[in-house]
Amino acid sequence: MTFSIVACDLEAGDWGVAVASKFPAVGAVVPWARAGVGAVATQSWANTSFGPRGLELMDGGAEANDALRQMLDEDEGRAQRQVGVVDAQGLVATFTGEGCMEWAGGHVGEGFACQGNILVGPEVVEAMAEAYETADGDLLDRMLAALVAGDAAGGDRRGRQSAAILVVRVGGGYGGYTDRYVDLRIDDHPSAVGELSKLVDVYDREMLVRNDPVLELTPDLVADLQRRLGELGRYSGEAHGEYDAATRAAIEGFAGEYNLEGRLRDDELISGLLVNEIRDVTPG
Repeated sequence: MTFSIVACDLEAGDWGVAVASKFPAVGAVVPWARAGVGAVATQSWANTSFGPRGLELMDGGAEANDALRQMLDEDEGRAQRQVGVVDAQGLVATFTGEGCMEWAGGHVGEGFACQGNILVGPEVVEAMAEAYETADGDLLDRMLAALVAGDAAGGDRRGRQSAAILVVRVGGGYGGYTDRYVDLRIDDHPSAVGELSKLVDVYDREMLVRNDPVLELTPDLVADLQRRLGELGRYSGEAHGEYDAATRAAIEGFAGEYNLEGRLRDDELISGLLVNEIRDVTPG
């Protein structure tokens, strides 16, 4: 009832899962990952204990194949399970039980594994693998490309309903407190993968600080920001164009209110997105 990819980028320190299904809120069931340890996708009458159990085994030193084998040995319902695993070294494994509904199967490549069940055919996982291997960008971009390709190839033969993408890296979560670099879900939508792609674009633009042009804090720009921040009641001085402590504090206060503190810098440059946000809320 699902197609997914587990993958890693060891150089960047990223592990993740991307998944789609004719099933509500698939992101609450299938994807599991821990930075520096690995990732697990558990589906087809999903045994959700495979997520924490697989991560526990790999955290203890088990390679992907060994962790998968041990989980299956412990599960009496293994014939109906489908699982993908990637470990801390980038080793991968995939399993499709003989009781999974057709079409069901998987594809293993370097640092990734694709798997799916109740699909229109093997072309789904083949398209996913090709897209992942040829896509540019970070792990996030490549896994999303795989999911989009699988969806375009027909995906779940029953239809579309939900999709999710999870990427973990050490300190990658909001504020650096967790490893959840990206954790996005579309829980119920007839074009779930397309909606997930839109959501990734929004999250990338506003939260990830990957493609944010920086601007020089020229006197003209600083004066414009001082005037606008004054309209918002955050700056009470004259619009003199000097990037002083009061101006810096006003920008920091605005960024905190609009969840843009990740865009703040400690040099004489400023985030283009932060400037645009200040301008958007002060159109006058």
